[in-house]
Amino acid sequence: MHSHEVFKQLLKRVSAKQVAGELGLSLSLVYKWAEPPQEGSGAANPLDRIDSIIKLTGDASMAQWVCERAGGFFIKNPEPKSHPYELIPATNNIVQEFADLLGVISMAVADGKVTTEESERIRSRWEQLKSVTEGFVRAAEEGKLPPVAAAAALGKPGAGTVVKS
Repeated sequence: MHSHEVFKQLLKRVSAKQVAGELGLSLSLVYKWAEPPQEGSGAANPLDRIDSIIKLTGDASMAQWVCERAGGFFIKNPEPKSHPYELIPATNNIVQEFADLLGVISMAVADGKVTTEESERIRSRWEQLKSVTEGFVRAAEEGKLPPVAAAAALGKPGAGTVVKS
């Protein structure tokens, strides 16, 4: 979804007048944020500006801050791997990360209370698990799952490929 489409959806839920008034901006500027920039009338909106800063600096801390303000947490999507022998290890990594997370949780609750340090370790393992799993899912969505070595060795064509329906 493009940034102007996000603003177009937003303006269906909140009036442009309310946004303009709250931010101390002109009503026409807020409407321009919801227009595609290639039409010449769209204005660089706050999302485009944040995107430009992130690309310029290579630092996603602004995205993290926005996510936290919205009650969430930012996690960068890993790049899908394309080596033909990585599918099985990728699924093993997901299972191992989950097991590690459960181990950290078990250790933390063993004494009946979770300290700040323990909760930070749980958060860290959780983010690692999400990252590993997201990389696998993205590869599947993009049709980039490599063939499974064992299936390929048995002469089964297309093993590990994704069929888009």
